[in-house]
Amino acid sequence: MSFKILVLAKQVPDTRNVGKDAMKSDGTVNRAVLPAIFNPEDLNALEFALRVKEQKEGAEITIITMGPPRAAEIIREGMYRGADKGVLITDRKFAGSDTLATSYALSLAVQKLAPFDMVIAGRQAIDGDTAQVGPQVAEKVNIPQITYAEEFVGFNGDKVQVKRRLERGVEVLESACPVLVTVHSSAAPCRVRNAKRLMKYKHAKTDIELQELSEDYLKLFESRPYLKIMQWSVEDLNADVDLLGLSGSPTKVKTIESVVFTQKESITMSASDADVNKLMKSLISSHVLG
Repeated sequence: MSFKILVLAKQVPDTRNVGKDAMKSDGTVNRAVLPAIFNPEDLNALEFALRVKEQKEGAEITIITMGPPRAAEIIREGMYRGADKGVLITDRKFAGSDTLATSYALSLAVQKLAPFDMVIAGRQAIDGDTAQVGPQVAEKVNIPQITYAEEFVGFNGDKVQVKRRLERGVEVLESACPVLVTVHSSAAPCRVRNAKRLMKYKHAKTDIELQELSEDYLKLFESRPYLKIMQWSVEDLNADVDLLGLSGSPTKVKTIESVVFTQKESITMSASDADVNKLMKSLISSHVLG
């Protein structure tokens, strides 16, 4: 009997390189000017899923991501590390979605892939830091959820046991399946790419990417169907467009203020007590300390 695991992952802008053009006037992220990376806690979630797979014979991992066509890159990245399949949800009508609209679209994709046993996601994305999408998907799909997961303990019959991180300690929870789990950054980091899987899946493509390929590549996909990354639009999900994008997002940005830190001056000092005292007095007088 197969065990179906769905991993919700997101391609996010690298917030380590935020500049004055990082936000648009409408309050959405200007993704065109920022490098795109695999959301860090979603990598923790992928590793969590891979460890579940190692303990369950016949388990299969499908990565689901919602974003522009270039987001297919993180699906391939997931395949290099151990995932089996991928689904890209992409459509211009998804643009500008907040957590409510995003969780609505993801919940439709999850239900389209039913039956499933576990849905695993990172606790939060670094471009929003809300930690809302995972729990919202669980509510929309009407399944139990375990948040702040740190370690997959194992199986107890048909139930899963998960250790979760709390503010003042840890606890182990047990849940029947299907269940949604959000994974904390304190969980094990994701394993590196596997060389054999990299060679196997480096040509995996979505329909949009296939349209740009030559006939030779199209023949390759006919003989190797595992290279096809599923691609779903609003119509494929039978979604209500009023619940998507900006129209389906009650979260509104009132004002935007770009704060870019620049180095105006530097101080060279020795390790002498006099220099240290002088620095401390300067920091206190400028209210950086105290």
